[in-house]
Amino acid sequence: MNEEMMQQLMATAERLATAAESLDRVMGRLDAQHEALNAKVDRIVASVEESVSEEEPGEAVQQLQERVAELEKSNEELKAQTTRMARKTLSPTVSAILAKSEESGEKMDKAVLDKTLQSLSVEQRIAVKAELARAGMIE
Repeated sequence: MNEEMMQQLMATAERLATAAESLDRVMGRLDAQHEALNAKVDRIVASVEESVSEEEPGEAVQQLQERVAELEKSNEELKAQTTRMARKTLSPTVSAILAKSEESGEKMDKAVLDKTLQSLSVEQRIAVKAELARAGMIE
């Protein structure tokens, strides 16, 4: 039964590492989009400020102001999406499996953890250990 639990833990750790890698790629793309939007907004704001300083604002200024508002809204949506994507806790499944593997509520033994994660790549092991450290499961 202990071996079955270890296999479940290994499978869960693999899924967790895969999810962490996927989340990292998504966060990278969101950051790139966020930076591109910030650059566009800065250029538009500079253009609008330059146009506003002239005597005759005209229709172009109004269009630029509308575009700035659209980009700011898009920027806020991206920030909200980034916030939603940042996971701060372990999933309930991982927590349940880890709770079953603990004998007396103590932290996980590093030797057992290393042996369990042995089949994973170095990057995946680092990701899993980082998640467990963040959750307070290991030091």
